[in-house]
Amino acid sequence: MAWTREQMAERAAKELRDGFYVNLGIGIPTLVSNYIPDGMSVQLQSENGMLGMGPFPYEGEEDPDLINAGKQTITELPTTSYFSSSDSFGMVRGGHINLSILGAMQVAQNGDLANWMIPGKMVKGMGGAMDLVAGVKRVVVVMEHVARNKDGSESPKLLTACDLPLTGTHVVDMVITDLGVFTIDKKGDGGMTLIELADSVTEDEVRAKTQAAFTARLG
Repeated sequence: MAWTREQMAERAAKELRDGFYVNLGIGIPTLVSNYIPDGMSVQLQSENGMLGMGPFPYEGEEDPDLINAGKQTITELPTTSYFSSSDSFGMVRGGHINLSILGAMQVAQNGDLANWMIPGKMVKGMGGAMDLVAGVKRVVVVMEHVARNKDGSESPKLLTACDLPLTGTHVVDMVITDLGVFTIDKKGDGGMTLIELADSVTEDEVRAKTQAAFTARLG
């Protein structure tokens, strides 16, 4: 059985370490804030100038002035600090963020990432994605394993090479999908490795829905 969005976020939270400064992208990655282990000190950073984000607020307790880079309402912590967007990007570009957890449209077997536009569709810009993948020490992608097309067919999102405009080349360290977890040797020649399967999902099912070449090192 494939993982839900919440289960994918919970698995991504296992990549957090005590003392980390972490940036969470739009979509499924924002859910990771709800699964930070008790007792672990993690500072969540947002490109719009906030450091120390708490979990999503309960319904009725939202503060419209407290939002993340994706304009979702969030909560603050006793350690929260606020600063300009330029200072926020200075943290990213200066290599001070330990981990970024992002969504994606496509990931290639060599770690290339496409997550900001589809040709022919109007977009407002790349946002902070290019800075994040270039300046952050480690990049984890959380996404659904395949794209669902309008005609009901499915297209793989783990590819030999991305065919959408790239956000960055050789930048992704790990991919977590609803079917499993892959590591990528983005700077070497180790390629992509399947290291974990979602509950009741088989390796054959993953291979049938993956264009990228990968080895399996399970359990």
